[in-house]
Amino acid sequence: MSERSNPGRHPRRDVVAAASAAAGASPAAATPTAIAQAAAAGPGPKRLHRPHAPTIAFDDVGAGDTALLFTPGWCVSRKVFASLPGRCAGQYRVIAPDWRGHGASGAATGDFGGDELVQDLVDLIAATGIRRVVPVALAHSGWVALELRRRLGATIDRVVLVDWLVAEPPPPFADALDALQDPRRWQNARDALFAAWVRGVGRPELESFIYRDMGEYDFGMWSRAGREIARAYATHRSPLHALASLDRPLPVLHLYAQPEDADFLALQNRYARTHPWFRVRKLEARSHFPMFEVPAEMAAAIIGFAA
Repeated sequence: MSERSNPGRHPRRDVVAAASAAAGASPAAATPTAIAQAAAAGPGPKRLHRPHAPTIAFDDVGAGDTALLFTPGWCVSRKVFASLPGRCAGQYRVIAPDWRGHGASGAATGDFGGDELVQDLVDLIAATGIRRVVPVALAHSGWVALELRRRLGATIDRVVLVDWLVAEPPPPFADALDALQDPRRWQNARDALFAAWVRGVGRPELESFIYRDMGEYDFGMWSRAGREIARAYATHRSPLHALASLDRPLPVLHLYAQPEDADFLALQNRYARTHPWFRVRKLEARSHFPMFEVPAEMAAAIIGFAA
């Protein structure tokens, strides 16, 4: 299956593998020290090399035993978080990866789905030596964050969700997911999503990012996104239902801007009254990517919640 062309990648050897080899260690057992030393070898993201899986590129700033793990959605690079990770790095260690086949990470050699994304994060957490992780999950990477909690237990002791459809999906959304999996309709469906995400926002930098970054992914990746998102809703009904079904619920904060629908906020407030570990905050923003509009408000909320 064809993936998008990524001019941001470069052919140099993976720096983590090189550091591990220099230390006489196996690349599969790359240590946090090796990653830190390798990153000093040149500009750009750090890289986690694994012998039987794609290289994972990631930013790693700040310090501490607690890390905010910024995870993008499908068909977008880690750059979607804009200035938000940097604003949080003064208080916490911040790690922001690109998914396999996305951004500066290695190309996927075959099909993959949510299970592989979870494994990418499990490997990254082990390699970077993080002891406590607070995922900051954009949109449908929330499904990955919930599975990470199931896999790692108390290492994930709270989650921040960003602009996610936490209710059961309405029919137009389900139709859009179906269209993304159709080679005749996927481009129109994608373009309709783009238009909805920038409508009335008036931020040229956001519009440029969406069309240049997300617009580079081909049918293979968008159809995969539609398939995996639809599968998650079919399995769990909704993120709110999935959160309540965890063996041990954990504190959750949902920061969102879209939709403006008052019923969506009312539903979440009702849920919060019966599930006191859940909080919701409607941001003073209009786009699906509020970090381009209100990064200071979001950073303050994330830092306070993680504490």
